[in-house]
Amino acid sequence: MAVSGAQPPYLSPVVPFSGIIQGGLQVGLQITVNGSVLNTSTSRFAVNLQTGFGDNDIALHFNPRFEDGGYVVCNTKQKGCWGNEERRMQMPFQKGRPFQLCFLVQPSDFKVTVNGSFFVQYSHRVPFHLVDNISVSGAVQLSYISFQNTHVAPDQSACSRVQSSQPVHFPPKFKGRKPKPPGVRTANQAPFTQTIIHTVQTTPGQMFPNPAIPPPVYQNPSYPMPFFTSIPGGLYPSKSIVISGIVLPGAQRFCIDLRSGNDIAFHLNPRFNENAVVRNTQINNRWGTEERSLPGKMPFIQGQYFLVWIMCEGYCFKVSVDGQHQFDYYHRVNNLTAINHLQVTGDVQLTHVQT
Repeated sequence: MAVSGAQPPYLSPVVPFSGIIQGGLQVGLQITVNGSVLNTSTSRFAVNLQTGFGDNDIALHFNPRFEDGGYVVCNTKQKGCWGNEERRMQMPFQKGRPFQLCFLVQPSDFKVTVNGSFFVQYSHRVPFHLVDNISVSGAVQLSYISFQNTHVAPDQSACSRVQSSQPVHFPPKFKGRKPKPPGVRTANQAPFTQTIIHTVQTTPGQMFPNPAIPPPVYQNPSYPMPFFTSIPGGLYPSKSIVISGIVLPGAQRFCIDLRSGNDIAFHLNPRFNENAVVRNTQINNRWGTEERSLPGKMPFIQGQYFLVWIMCEGYCFKVSVDGQHQFDYYHRVNNLTAINHLQVTGDVQLTHVQT
């Protein structure tokens, strides 16, 4: 069963943030909040799953507090009145460090994990289907908020080490010449699309790095590199691909390739030794003319987190990095549905791939 009705992620949302959950909460929906706790005097932050943009009706108030040794409060607010607090006297977050917070909607409760580890289950006190908004406030910076329908793989833990609705494969060996080494739409503008999401629950680097705290880099054998996966149904106008990860320290280059059989319809190749982001197409083992122009400086940084959004339009790919539009790449392979595989190679560690 394929994932359907998946909502595109919110990219680099500014805190305080409030955004629509398209279609509301449903059993099996998983919401992942990825960001960093600010190293400031502010001692709290909160994530609310609520009804509307106001704060009168909150189904789940998830509120880490760093005072008194650190603990997390969960609660529900109905018609402006708070219920009884549930406190977990444990603090899984650290100031100045990145985190990945995951909410899974289950029939009787929310299952919450932090950095890939189970943290708490919170029983529903109000009908969860009334929730249509997520808000974040307090001492955090956000990288993205993503949405996944986990019913595609009901036998797997929703926040397991690797989440995938299809097997992960190593790339086949293509014959002929080898490739050279290796305005974004907001979530509520993009249509619902068929989506496959692969996520590794590592601790990603920070979107807004603190120079004094280098991001951790983990070599996780369960997320193989090179990475190769299918794009169900191929590409079509409004289809988007989202890839996030960490550029390895000292990286020279990496590649993101959208493939059509042995051809590479779109080759995205950041090269740190040339301070360039090269784009090209390879047909019948022959490369076309490179494109290198960018509106500003190199958008990728060695040792730092990145998020690439590729939106397929009828005439081009629109590509953004960390929420900033970088360029349009006009199609050189016009049979979009035949572009049905994604390959990532080179000096990166992946944390999230959505096809």
